[in-house]
Formats: sequence, structure tokens, C-alpha cells
Amino acid sequence: MEPLNVYAARLITTKEYFTPGHRACQGCAEALAVRLVAKALGRDVIVSAATGCMEIVSSNLPYTAWKVPWIHVAFENAAAVASGVEAGLKVLMRKGKLPKKKIYSLAMAGDGGTSDIGLQALSGALERGHNMLFVCYDNEAYMNTGIQRSSSTPYGAATTTSPAGKVIKGQTTWKKNVAEIAAAHSIPYVATACPSYPFDLMKKVKKGAEADGPAYIHILSVCPTGWRIPPDLSIRIGRLAVETGIFPLYEVENGKYNINFVPEKLRPVEDYLKPQGRFRHLTPEMIEKIQNRVNKEWEKLKAKAGLCE
Repeated sequence: MEPLNVYAARLITTKEYFTPGHRACQGCAEALAVRLVAKALGRDVIVSAATGCMEIVSSNLPYTAWKVPWIHVAFENAAAVASGVEAGLKVLMRKGKLPKKKIYSLAMAGDGGTSDIGLQALSGALERGHNMLFVCYDNEAYMNTGIQRSSSTPYGAATTTSPAGKVIKGQTTWKKNVAEIAAAHSIPYVATACPSYPFDLMKKVKKGAEADGPAYIHILSVCPTGWRIPPDLSIRIGRLAVETGIFPLYEVENGKYNINFVPEKLRPVEDYLKPQGRFRHLTPEMIEKIQNRVNKEWEKLKAKAGLCE
């Protein structure tokens, strides 16, 4: 009997809807995540993409890496445009101007276009109940414009606007939990994902797209350039984020929590932090503070999923 991952791979389409030839950096896990999302959704999708790395690297006029309808929208309004696309498709099908079929409306943005400037439009689209999927590709800073901090930048990380100095050592606030904010809207489906776990990611994208109502997926997208790591470590760092509990993989289906990866014991956060140049200044006290926070959040998540002893 062949291994599960080999069997799963046989079920994945070989067609590419986000094609090679774009200008993403070497080792960019965000580009990999976009490719996997596109594979999961297939041909019948309309993408509303906010300004960000993926818009820049994939749409350099007169070329495009997209083989599906794709709209570049303003930084803050991917969710608003995707909700308009969904409403427009409904009207066109009702009037007989389009055949009645499932066409996905996908909004995509980075952490800046989601957790910061795009949060208002996202909340509005979720509250209105549009049948759409919003995917956040979270590389934990404004990488496209020079590695500035966002509200998704983790505590202690050094960026160009939260530099590590003698007095203030990097980012001083904790990462905003947008997945929980989305879940608080009582929508049908919310999930976290990481391209280091490709089959889990694609399964969740498909579930979110098929949900009866709005869905939100938050994807950790390792950025070698901004995180100061070698390009060949992207997948490993993504796995360490999950194995340490820094970025747990879970889903919320109609209010019910399910953790998709439960290690026997969490690895120490130092295993994740040490390889990254953005954390090289962390003191033992800061690492202990991060560890305590991760432990606390992990226990809270387990309690929500009914896994507490």
C-alpha cells in the first residue's frame, strides 16, 4: 500500500493556474501558497487581489502569471471587490446572462491588506454574509515596500520600522490574531494553513470555497528576504512554526474548533526563532517571554477544541 502523501499527490491536478515565470524571490513560500490555492480552486474562479508582493511579481505589464480572471484592486478593498463580484455573478445568473454554475469569488491580500488597512472591508464582507473566500498570505510585515512592521509582525521581530536597538529590541506588540477575529463573525468556515503542509492547505481551501457563506483562511507565508533566512529553509521554517505552536494549524467549522496537527509535545520556540536573522537579537528573557505566551495560547486553543485533560 502506497504512503498517504503519495496517494494524495496523485489526486492533485497537474494544471497550473498561477504559472512559473513570475518575479517572486527565491524560496518565496507566499508564491507557493498562491500556487496551491489556485490548484485547489481550479478554472472557475475570479480573483480580487490587493496591492502587495503577489500583485507586483505576477502582473508586470504586458505579462501575467495568472490563467484565471484576475483583478488588481486597491490595497484596502480586496474583500469589498470580491463581495461585489459575488453579488454580480448572482445577478447575471438570475437574469440568464451567465449559465448557473459554481464560480468562486476569491479575495487575496497580505497581512497589511488584511489585518491593517483591509480589516474594515473584510469585516464588512463577512458580516454581510457574501458567499466568498478570503485568503490572507501572511509574511508578517509589509515586505513589498521594504520590510515595515504590520500588526501581524510577531513580538521581538526586527523590521525597518521596528528595528532592534539597545533600548527597544524589535517589535513591541504581539501578533494580531485575525483568524479569531474572523471566527468572531460566526461565519461558516475559518482556518489556518501553511504551504509546508500542502495537502492540508488545499483541503482547507476547497472546504472554504464550498462553504455556504463567507470563509476566511490565514496562511503563514515564510519570506526568506524579510525573515533573513536562506531560501532553501522556507519549508522547514514553516514546519517549525507549526511544531513549536507559534502558528498552530486549526479550523473552525460553524463554530466548532478542530486542531489539525497536535504534536505529542511542542518543540521549544527557540528552534523556530534561532535560524531567523530577524530574531538574532533576542535575549534569553525575551525568548522565555515568547515561550510562555505560546504555551498559554496553545492551551487556550486546545480548550476550544475540547482537548484539555
